[in-house]
Amino acid sequence: MFELKKWDPIKELSGIQRDMDDLFRRVFGGLAPTSLLRREAFRGEWYPAIDCYMKNNQFIVHADLPGVNPKDVDISLTGNVLTIRGERKSEVEEKKEGYLFHETSFGTFERVLTIPEGVDVSKVKATYRNGVLELSMPAKAEALPKKVNIEIEAETKKAA
Repeated sequence: MFELKKWDPIKELSGIQRDMDDLFRRVFGGLAPTSLLRREAFRGEWYPAIDCYMKNNQFIVHADLPGVNPKDVDISLTGNVLTIRGERKSEVEEKKEGYLFHETSFGTFERVLTIPEGVDVSKVKATYRNGVLELSMPAKAEALPKKVNIEIEAETKKAA
């Protein structure tokens, strides 16, 4: 007789993830510091982290650009599409004299975001401080997040 077992798809997915982790560890050596001595293949694979939020009727975009000269950043708006592109240049010479390993990524990047409707993109203001680019744009009331209350209906149980 066969034993019936409850199917657990989450458990199976975690097994697939473990198998993929093992595959990447075998192919890329786990990207341990010793394997990072030769990162030439990973150059240009850098993208800045972006945070977008509403605050005080302003749509705010923060882009983390450590080590990027603001002169190497280009910001453009086409309709409601914001594009931030630029380059973080390497300060390390190829001979890497004195380096044990080099983890810093560099190269060109491009991030494209869709600005919510109701944000006045014609009044964008950009500031750069401590490696963080901040863009702020005024938002009309219809662009601001709205809270929606959920009505809960009482369930009535019928006696059979």
